[in-house]
Amino acid sequence: MKDYSDEDLVRLYVETQQNKYFERLYERYCDKVYRKCLSFTKDPMRAEDLAHDVFLKVVIKLGSFREQARFSTWLYSITYNHCTDQIRASGQRREVYVDEGWEHMEDVSDSDDLAEMAEYEAQQLQRAMYQLPPDEQMMLLMKYQDDISIREIADVNGLTESAVKMRLKRSRDKLRKYYLEGAVFWLLMAFKAAMSMLGRFAER
Repeated sequence: MKDYSDEDLVRLYVETQQNKYFERLYERYCDKVYRKCLSFTKDPMRAEDLAHDVFLKVVIKLGSFREQARFSTWLYSITYNHCTDQIRASGQRREVYVDEGWEHMEDVSDSDDLAEMAEYEAQQLQRAMYQLPPDEQMMLLMKYQDDISIREIADVNGLTESAVKMRLKRSRDKLRKYYLEGAVFWLLMAFKAAMSMLGRFAER
């Protein structure tokens, strides 16, 4: 079965209902689905539960897969939609962002602050992503992380290509705004840390 495409395996499973075909699909994608769930929840146990739910949905919906997009695109769409629905229901997104931001604000007084600024800057894009609504995160991740085409995103979400392009532009603009706001914050904190170090040096 190694040479079978994903779509071949779907067709064979739907036609025969033999678990070996679905198991092969699961082997190919279980880790990827789990990591996508983890990127939303930051909780390994919760991510495992979400990934399990996703594959249950996939089994139920396989008969409706019409190959308008690649199986991987269809699967990731189900994954993102399920995760965003769960996160929206629990309000987790905002809690994650606020907790991380305020924790870091409390950590900028030690002498190693400047060394830590590079790490904080690397995390700024992720913090900016947390501020976007889950459905906007989903579309950006499908396009720029999974490299899914505009047409495929439109097909699996029941949208026109022009609507997808418009939503992506709006989400990119918001992401850029949040990122730059955060970058200004960290520059100010770096300046504060540098001045503090200079003050301590002058006292010696």
